[in-house]
Amino acid sequence: MPCDYSKYPKNWKSEIRPAILDRDFHRCKFCKVPNGEIICRGIYNDREVWQDDDGCIFDAKTGEYITDDYVGEVFTNEKQRVVKVVLTIMHLDHDVNNNNYDNLAAGCQKCHLNYDKEHHMKNSRATNEKKKGLQKLF
Repeated sequence: MPCDYSKYPKNWKSEIRPAILDRDFHRCKFCKVPNGEIICRGIYNDREVWQDDDGCIFDAKTGEYITDDYVGEVFTNEKQRVVKVVLTIMHLDHDVNNNNYDNLAAGCQKCHLNYDKEHHMKNSRATNEKKKGLQKLF
C-alpha cells in the first residue's frame, strides 16, 4: 500500500527516513535483510528463511546466518518467491505522530506487515463494524 506522506512531517523523506536507514545500517531491524537486494524467501528444514545472491541462507525472523551450502529446498519449495527488498520506516507504537527515533525502525515489507498485523486486524474489524452500523455506543 502506498504511503500517504501528508500524515508525516515535511522532513520525513529528506531527514528522518535517511537517518533511520543509516542507524539501522540499511537492513531490516528484524530479519536483517538489506535494502534494495533481490532475495529468495522460502523454507529450509521447516524454517522460514531468506537467501541472498551469494547463496547464504538466513532465518527470516532473526536474520541469523544458517548456511551457504544448500539451495535446493529454498528454491524448489512451493512457497518460495523472489522479491526485491524495499525498506520502510516502522512506527513501533503504531502512532504516526510519534516520530521519536527510538520509536522508528527500518523494516522490510514482510516484517513490517507482520509487525502491524494485529493493529491492522483491529482497525479492519472497527471499519467493518462501522460499515454495518455496529459501532459501540459507549
